Amino acid sequence: MVRRHELTDEAWEVIGPLLAPTRMGRPVRDRRQVLNGILWKLSTGAAWRDLPERYGPWKTVYERFRRWSADGTWDRLLAHVQQHSDAIGEVDWSIVCVDSTIVRAHQHAAGARKGGPWTGEALGRSRGGLSTKIHLACDGRGRPLTFTVTGGNVNDCTQFEQVMARIRIKRCGPGRPRTRPARVVADKGYSSRKIRAYLRSRGIACTIPERVDQISGRQRRGEILCRLDRTVYRRRNVVERCFIRLKQNKALATRYDKRARHYQAMITLACLRLWLPT
Repeated sequence: MVRRHELTDEAWEVIGPLLAPTRMGRPVRDRRQVLNGILWKLSTGAAWRDLPERYGPWKTVYERFRRWSADGTWDRLLAHVQQHSDAIGEVDWSIVCVDSTIVRAHQHAAGARKGGPWTGEALGRSRGGLSTKIHLACDGRGRPLTFTVTGGNVNDCTQFEQVMARIRIKRCGPGRPRTRPARVVADKGYSSRKIRAYLRSRGIACTIPERVDQISGRQRRGEILCRLDRTVYRRRNVVERCFIRLKQNKALATRYDKRARHYQAMITLACLRLWLPT
């Protein structure tokens, strides 16, 4: 029987072969059991020490999570599932929606020593206190393609090119990886000449509304306003729905991890679940 928060048999068939243990060395604990324990932690946000006994010793599950976070296992699993989905035509490349969301950092995540408190750990002080911001791009069906993590006080437009540069889905056969959608849809926070020029140079259409001050400036200079296709812009809500689904995982909705790489691993794992069959 598959419990809540655990992988289904269909999902395990997709990623299980990538986690197969080597033949050499002493026997290791069941990989599916360990992964289900990590998913339980992701869904509930509880402490590692509170892990139910059915998943084995909590130290074993935590060490496996830490090891797989360090060697890029989560990134490889996500890339594999995205590649498989793209091969069967399930990735909607007609539009890519880009947006960000702020996640409040728990006191356990912000409890570093004084002197170099948050350097390199994607924590920043905003209106609500210490927080982290997730910058994400999703396809037309609302499934995450890639993301970056910064402090909560980082402006959205500064991460746009980095997010777009990380979109990279390999093909099953020969050929270059798929990196360019037909169109990018974003809100006013991404309205800048630099971003529009960046998309234009790559041959990507954009649907980004201008800010009020930009519209006023164009009118004063007698320039033509940028056209906004509101029918296409309404499709931007897929990225909002994507954030809602990701934040159903309590370990992601509130940041409890001190290390940015551990929190990034949790986000990658949450993204992976949205691609796996249910």
